[in-house]
Amino acid sequence: MFYRTQIKDHIRVPPELFNLPREEAIIKRVKKDYEGFISKDFGVVIDVDKVIDVKEGIIIPGDGAAYYETVFDLLTFKPEMQEVVLGKVKDIADFGAFMSIGPIEGMIHISQTMDDFVSFAKDKTLAGKDTKRTLKVGDKCRARIIALSYKDITNPKLGLTMRQAGLGKPEWSEEKEEKPAKKAAEKKK
Repeated sequence: MFYRTQIKDHIRVPPELFNLPREEAIIKRVKKDYEGFISKDFGVVIDVDKVIDVKEGIIIPGDGAAYYETVFDLLTFKPEMQEVVLGKVKDIADFGAFMSIGPIEGMIHISQTMDDFVSFAKDKTLAGKDTKRTLKVGDKCRARIIALSYKDITNPKLGLTMRQAGLGKPEWSEEKEEKPAKKAAEKKK
């Protein structure tokens, strides 16, 4: 889920940025400090939206930099358990698929790709035995987040599933809708 989060922090503006207007120097430092920042509380910081308020600056003896109490908005992506997300298959391995979801990547174990016996082919595709469904690099899919770990804060881990109704490639949902319609048409004959 994408969020706009308001933060209050003391921003350090080094002397080499004193030639810039105050707001510009502060935005430059906030972007440097926060863009790409990952935390369990915020998720992944995508961008600094805007600076809302800047208080009077102070200079700490021996440092030379100015510190400004600043309030600003961040745009963040924070995945949540059971959330349905859209993504694109980035890579496929013999144990599952990796899917890009916004700024981070999730993993779909081979057993969670489809409700079928799934086999891995050397051309990096996963295929269902009975359904004949295939999953390959570049496919756009819908998945549900079933596991979330910030154990390594620089690389959060997402576990995904596509086995539930409405998940997976869009054409998989269309196949399920067509089957009952075909059966009803056949019964009328």
